[in-house]
Amino acid sequence: MEIKYSSIDEIQTAMNSGELTSKQLTMFYLKRIAKFDKEGPNINAILEVNPDALHIAEALDNERNHKGIRGPLHGIPILVKDNIDTGDKMHTSAGSIALANHYANEDAFIVKKLREAGAVILGKANLTEWANFMTEGMPNGYSSRGGQVLNPYGPGKLDVGGSSSGPGAGVAAGFATCSIGTETSGSILSPASSNSIVGIKPTVGLLSRTGIIPIANSQDTAGPMTTTVTDAAILLGTLAGMDEFDPATYMSEGKASIDYTKHLVLEGLKGARIGIDRSYLEELSEDEWKIVNHAIADLEAEGATIVDSVNILSNPTDYSVLFHEFKSGLNAYLSNTSRNMPIHSLKDLIRFNEDHEETALKYGQTLLIESNQKSGTLTEAEYIHARLSDIQMSQTEGIDEVIERNQLDALLFVNNYGAGIAAKAGYPSITIPAGYTPAGKPTGVTFTGKAFSEGRLIELAYAYEQATNHRKQPSFS
Repeated sequence: MEIKYSSIDEIQTAMNSGELTSKQLTMFYLKRIAKFDKEGPNINAILEVNPDALHIAEALDNERNHKGIRGPLHGIPILVKDNIDTGDKMHTSAGSIALANHYANEDAFIVKKLREAGAVILGKANLTEWANFMTEGMPNGYSSRGGQVLNPYGPGKLDVGGSSSGPGAGVAAGFATCSIGTETSGSILSPASSNSIVGIKPTVGLLSRTGIIPIANSQDTAGPMTTTVTDAAILLGTLAGMDEFDPATYMSEGKASIDYTKHLVLEGLKGARIGIDRSYLEELSEDEWKIVNHAIADLEAEGATIVDSVNILSNPTDYSVLFHEFKSGLNAYLSNTSRNMPIHSLKDLIRFNEDHEETALKYGQTLLIESNQKSGTLTEAEYIHARLSDIQMSQTEGIDEVIERNQLDALLFVNNYGAGIAAKAGYPSITIPAGYTPAGKPTGVTFTGKAFSEGRLIELAYAYEQATNHRKQPSFS
């Protein structure tokens, strides 16, 4: 078997037969990291390797032999974006040198669920610093602590996408079986499509945000990044769950599933109605349009009805909510860091960066400064009006309205175009590989639906994936 791009099911079959162990698998990924992440093309997706990874893998092999397996993730190595707390010997820094020595006190809620499921936390993945909420003009994939992540399909030539660039490039390059990214607005969908993998941005509230360095409480969510829809469905069911410390998760009661693999049906596109608002696709190149038109033909061939040129009546474009919520959320997170840390507030962070300008401010910190001008109490009329407007325009007058008016199962976007309105609504999206331009640039199609419609989106994505099999592995020279 070709381990580096094997699916979870294929790996479990090999481990159950004795052909492969979790220790061997973990060692294989570590060798690839050494060969391609830190040498050769220097993808630079891995910020830190878990020093206990091999010990954890060995323990899980022993448990498999004596007690059986916990589930499909037993012994599977997973990368975690470095804004997600791991209460172990690895740091959690959001890519910032200001938090280079920060150890979280405990695992994030979703990391606890991964460990309970038997996953091996292989390492922390690099990212766009502060999840791309630091400054204008910072390249996707750059952080002061980790440097620049490169796209495996064109290192140094193609955009790697942000801000979950490390999780995206790491999985695409075969450094782990799968990864966990986070999104506020496009930060899973962008790197997933840019690196020709599958990414699910769930409904806000399906997955807990406890223990994740925040940007905006109204939009933040974690999500799976994998090479196949099947693996993404397995991960999503593992990660979902209600958390008493994240009130948003209680919206998922009766709506979430612990098994999204039941939606992996080949006939998922038959009878589906999928809408396209072409105003969201105006920035596509001619080569990307060819891929889109081919995708539309494939969807129709599999039984879907394409409702072309639907009109999403509202498209909220004001992002002031993020600046208010970032200060509030970051101050709350930093207040719980060790007293030995140099920063405990957004104000401290800005000052630290100024004091270490040469290494910390290669691209500036305009977004941090603008956010710090807000009160951090969420009492401004500007914030309240903007937040309520976002809900109205993205949900009631946006996605809900166009889906109900046209009796759609989902909306179709390309790459992360359309990520903004879905993010403001807190609604789910899934992106999957749809092909490559003549220059080798990956392109993905993205299905977006109403709240907690992940199951239906997985049906659409799986049927499309199985009918087309567009994904190709990157080739390192």
